[in-house]
Amino acid sequence: GIDASRANKDHKSGTEWYSYYVIRWLAKIDSKNQYILYSDKPLTGGLLDLTTKQHFDTSPAFASFRRPLFGQEMNGARFDKKGFQILKSPHDNFKAKVLKWRFPFCWTQIRFSLEMLFSKPDILFIPAHALPIIHPKRSIATIHDIGFEKERKLYSSDYLGPRAGVFRYIFNLLFRLFTFGRYGATVLDYHSWSSRFSLKHARRIITISHFSKKEIMETYKPKRDKIKVIYNGYNKFLYKKIDQAEEIKKVLEKHDIKGPYIFYVGRLEKKKNTPALIEAYAIAKEDHKEIKHKLVLAGDASHGYDEVKYMIREFDLENDVIITGWVPEADMPYIYNGASAFIFPSLYEGFGIPLLQAMACGTPIAASRAGSIPEIAGKAAILFDPNNVKSMAEAISGIILDDGLRQSLIKKGLDRVKDFSWEKCARETLAEIEELK
Repeated sequence: GIDASRANKDHKSGTEWYSYYVIRWLAKIDSKNQYILYSDKPLTGGLLDLTTKQHFDTSPAFASFRRPLFGQEMNGARFDKKGFQILKSPHDNFKAKVLKWRFPFCWTQIRFSLEMLFSKPDILFIPAHALPIIHPKRSIATIHDIGFEKERKLYSSDYLGPRAGVFRYIFNLLFRLFTFGRYGATVLDYHSWSSRFSLKHARRIITISHFSKKEIMETYKPKRDKIKVIYNGYNKFLYKKIDQAEEIKKVLEKHDIKGPYIFYVGRLEKKKNTPALIEAYAIAKEDHKEIKHKLVLAGDASHGYDEVKYMIREFDLENDVIITGWVPEADMPYIYNGASAFIFPSLYEGFGIPLLQAMACGTPIAASRAGSIPEIAGKAAILFDPNNVKSMAEAISGIILDDGLRQSLIKKGLDRVKDFSWEKCARETLAEIEELK
């Protein structure tokens, strides 16, 4: 069984794309094992295409829709006598179970755990940190990074559960009782508790870089080393050099991108160091009047977005910074290809999939010397201190103004990205699954 809830999200970032592509590639390379994909809502798109049957849990305690009858059509779909939606798929070893839950929190630890109590799979794979409290003995979890332990103040003010004050207080109290007073219901505490729980109870832990493994080992000091490093990949069929200038132009116009630009993709928040990027960009433009490039920021607004907007106003960059919001993945390669450079200023990264995407598209990279970024980028990026906006500004101006440097980085990036693929990631993950049999 695989937790597909993150892979099934509409707006995906690193962890969601990891979950999505590992599942997709497992379907391509493994026709022998039987898989159940668990989700909190009906599967869509590339995940639905994998499954021959999708089961909707219709227990009155959890479901918000009526039970389909055998042979009945419901919203254009047909169901068998066990409540499985009948689908067409070449992968007859994949089916899905939709575990409906009325609340926007605790799906993993309550609803998913109840499913595991009554109907455990032989092996459970959790692609994102949080192993459910009730789980099979043979479980694998991926801990991507522990940035929440290193940047604690950025996570400590966000809460899980209800937003209303009294309900939040009760939820926080219940969580403290459940964890014997050690943890509250902040995002920081939940991530810390769930990572420690997974590390203790999962038979195998996967992490996505040697940097992340070192951080996990040093911070949590597990009794035995059961951590396997398996690198992420990228969609090589989508992210590549594109020569059709007109097609690039169409996508740029769709997102109101005009003129030369440098590119950033990721959540717009303090954790990703977006406010510092804006300040560094302003310094680079001030120091080098010949830089006419816009700064394009692609991604969802997140915690600290107010500071992003403030920095744009503070440096009078309303006409120079373009915020596209979330961009469909089909458009992303065109924006990479149209960019003069890709800037990755993160304070902490467990991997950094956008680095691979930029390399594959032939976009030169300037990135922070933080977390796993030097490990993943290798020699295919110029690195700067993410806590020093002057260092970042010099990297931005250097990569824009030095054409020789740009061409060198492009070549190194195209060579470096050959070391990564989702197929390789899935095959190594499958090997870990097979070892638990």
